[in-house]
Amino acid sequence: MRRTLVRADSLDASRLQRALAALVDDQVVIDDLSRRVTAAELRTAIAVEHAWLADQGVSRCAIAADNGVPWIIADLALHLGGLVSIPLPPAFTRTQRDHALDDAGIDAILTDSAVVATHFPQLPAHHGVAPCSGLRLLRRRVMADRPALPRGTSKITYTSGSTGAPKGVCLSAESLETVAESLVEATGPLHLRRHLCLLPLATLLENVAGVLGPLLAGARCVVPPQSLTGIGAELDARRLLETLEQQAPESIILVPELLRLLVSAVDRGWSPPATLKFVAVGGAVVAPDLLRRAMERGIPAFEGYGLSECCSVVSLNTPDARRLGSVGRPLPHARARIDAHGEIHVLGQTMLGYVGEPACATDEWLATGDLGQIDDDGYLHVRGRRRNVFITSLGRNVSPEWVESEIAQQPGIAQVLVHGEGRPYVIALVVPGCPEVDAITIQRAIDAANLRLPAYAQVRRWLRVPPFLPRDGLATANGRLRRDVIEHRYLEQISSLYTDALAS
Repeated sequence: MRRTLVRADSLDASRLQRALAALVDDQVVIDDLSRRVTAAELRTAIAVEHAWLADQGVSRCAIAADNGVPWIIADLALHLGGLVSIPLPPAFTRTQRDHALDDAGIDAILTDSAVVATHFPQLPAHHGVAPCSGLRLLRRRVMADRPALPRGTSKITYTSGSTGAPKGVCLSAESLETVAESLVEATGPLHLRRHLCLLPLATLLENVAGVLGPLLAGARCVVPPQSLTGIGAELDARRLLETLEQQAPESIILVPELLRLLVSAVDRGWSPPATLKFVAVGGAVVAPDLLRRAMERGIPAFEGYGLSECCSVVSLNTPDARRLGSVGRPLPHARARIDAHGEIHVLGQTMLGYVGEPACATDEWLATGDLGQIDDDGYLHVRGRRRNVFITSLGRNVSPEWVESEIAQQPGIAQVLVHGEGRPYVIALVVPGCPEVDAITIQRAIDAANLRLPAYAQVRRWLRVPPFLPRDGLATANGRLRRDVIEHRYLEQISSLYTDALAS
């Protein structure tokens, strides 16, 4: 039976439907540089696209497409039409992608090109072209025992994660919109009117804060394909800088490595757009010194914190409430507390559950797995993942992210991984910021960091290594280190940092 979209003037209309209905018809709300969509056109496209998908019998639909108007139309048609949307990150390996297809019981895929379609050789010929997005619909035979989803599931987000197979996080449309509205409220005094999407739209943070947020605020979402922005399988810094100059955004979202690139570009003579008011940074640990350097160079960077299980964003620094070294205060929709073990717990707009597992109680505190503290002024400080804590042979617990952050904020350092499980002292694998950084500079960085660390967490020996890149499987798409993979790859070198010391 065909589902129909709830009327925007209905009492059951969602925040997003009401916001779209309130927009002036001829206001441009989405622009991918080849196609501009007005509010009236978007409302029509969502309704037509949804009706067509429902007629095709689609219920759980993956989106595998480049950034652009088609992606947004397809995702909103699923979101507002009560169908389940499963964005497939472009950085996923074939194994990860196939896992998501089977794990979520996906029955259809919307894709934007024959090139992408070749990634799904097990699928039959396409079953048509969506009328408004223009994406090709591929159908998939689904097993009769595909997993049931928690009631109210609207989106399943799969993250590449730092270890193991990605898990599907089930989120409701209401929670996604609530978090987006919370972000709009927090940044309201800035009156942001033009957001530039740089991260893949399959990234939950960009999906919520870069699409839903601007639409709720009545702002314009500029969403060029990644082939133009230079953020794809290979990062093209020149194209990224040109896109920022040409599009003059007021807000963007970056992972730490992209912020580092912009700071370095300023040091080489590049000028950030004068229009920039807010640069949200998240996805991995951000060195306080990097944020400080960014602000000094005219890049208004603000660190936040979140996780997929909490609809992406929990806390955020803003111009009106900012504390360097923290991830900000919890947003209006969320509350945070620290348990007796130092673990962060969150209440408010949490997940419905994982695919294939029992549903979660959304009105209970969610253990995040992150260690942290809340200061007297309510700012949240994240110290690292609880599961990453290692115990030295002297019995001292060390959070590696804490040590790495102290080293990474020193001049000349790009990435760091520290190790010390069952060992008498801590060692580090160090990636310099550029080839010109010499051993003396790295040692000075280690020495400076050690001054801020207790003796049991100080780095005694280190090794210079090449960058930890996603394409090599050493980091996730947003820059989080894949610790197990790195430590396995450098097993001999790590061992030598201990055996050589003993021999001497």
